[in-house]
Formats: sequence, C-alpha cells, structure tokens
Amino acid sequence: MNTTDPVADMITRIRNAQKAKHDVVAIPASKLKIAIAMVLQQEGFIRAFKCIRDNKQGVLKIALKYNENGAATIHEVIRKSTASRRYYVGAEKIPFVRNGFGVAVLSTSQGVMTCREARKRKVGGEVLLSIY
Repeated sequence: MNTTDPVADMITRIRNAQKAKHDVVAIPASKLKIAIAMVLQQEGFIRAFKCIRDNKQGVLKIALKYNENGAATIHEVIRKSTASRRYYVGAEKIPFVRNGFGVAVLSTSQGVMTCREARKRKVGGEVLLSIY
C-alpha cells in the first residue's frame, strides 16, 4: 500500500492499536520510522521495538506500553510537519510541548532526536511530531 505520509501512517497505527488495547503493532519499516521508534523508547512511551527484515521493506514491530491501570502511556500524538506543509525551526525556536512535559521529535542534520537534545546541541531542523 502506498502512503503519501509514512510518518503519519505510523502515528495513526500506534494510536489505533493503543485504543484497541493491543500489545504489539506492526508497521512497514524505514530508517526514519526506526529512528522515531528509538526516540520513543528512550523517552519511555513504548516498551520496545524490533525490526524484522525480509526480502522487501521489512516490518517494524512496536511493543506498546500501558500503566498499571491499563491506560496508554501515550495520551496525544500530533503530526507537525506534513508533506504539503513542512515545519522547520531554528535552534532558538524549538517548541516546548506541554510546558516541557511532552516531547517534540525533530529530524536534524545530526539525526532524529528530541527537542531537549536539539536545544542542548543547539541545532534546529524539521519538527516531525509532538507527543505527550
């Protein structure tokens, strides 16, 4: 299936799987999606991820995380930069998500990273998504 925005497709699959209380969600793999999953795991929004290679594109399996009450750890995910409207920011204009309680994921010249790390390294880039 061809999608015009693979990152938005990834976000939607995660959001739908959490609403259905699934433990694992399978997503077509790409380098950008693997980098985003790595950031989500480092920030504690998902339990783990695994990339299963095959002769085609590969599959990214993400283990979702829930708290002890069964509520999802991801409350809200918003795609900031889209295919038709890119959202670039400089190092001094990196947004705060929920006054620092959330995380913005940026694609920079030094790789995919969180807003905190981008501010620390003083590098701007494209804001892919914000998550709370």
